[in-house]
Amino acid sequence: MALFRRKVLSVGCVAASLLSTTSRACLRLGRLPTLIRKNCITLGVSGGLCAVPFLQDNMTHETLIRRASSLVTNSANTYLSQTTLALLDSLTAYTDTVRTLITLHKSYVSNFQKFNPTQEDKIWQMIVCKRKEVANLREDCKKFETHWMTAIKLSDKAAEAAFNAGADQASATVHSNLHTARSQIQQVRQLLTEAEKELKESKAEESERLQLETQEEEEIPEAYLRED
Repeated sequence: MALFRRKVLSVGCVAASLLSTTSRACLRLGRLPTLIRKNCITLGVSGGLCAVPFLQDNMTHETLIRRASSLVTNSANTYLSQTTLALLDSLTAYTDTVRTLITLHKSYVSNFQKFNPTQEDKIWQMIVCKRKEVANLREDCKKFETHWMTAIKLSDKAAEAAFNAGADQASATVHSNLHTARSQIQQVRQLLTEAEKELKESKAEESERLQLETQEEEEIPEAYLRED
């Protein structure tokens, strides 16, 4: 009987300790600002979509939205910068390869009669390789341009969101970066347009292989050359 009373007393002490701990936690939570308590409860229960709790009583939802919009513009600027660099590099490489192909083809056509079979085959294989490279780089340009256009649209939306939230400086920065990116791409595209025009005129990408003359012209008998 005494043993049973000691066990009951031990369980009662543990229960009292737990209630005391819970009460102190509730009191500490009660001293926090109302919005922090809501955030703590939301984070603890849901564990899903949530906002970062703040400690200053004077921070409003408008302030947090403005800060969040600035973070969005930072990410948009990074995405725009990376896609612009990728597109610039691909367009530049494509333009340079097109001009190299044009130069090779012009040399092939103008010096064809001077080539021996080995020389002719060598330069023709170079032309074939450059044609493949041009085709691959053209596909790269299309791929990176798709990414770049997505970044342009995303940056426009981020700038609009920042402006509506009152983050004027962040919005202005995005607009400045958009202007710079569009200007850089436009300059490279102008050079590319000129190169593609020359490529079309030269027919360097579609011309067929020339044939070396292997047979000597037959000599015309002198009797046929005499006048009657």
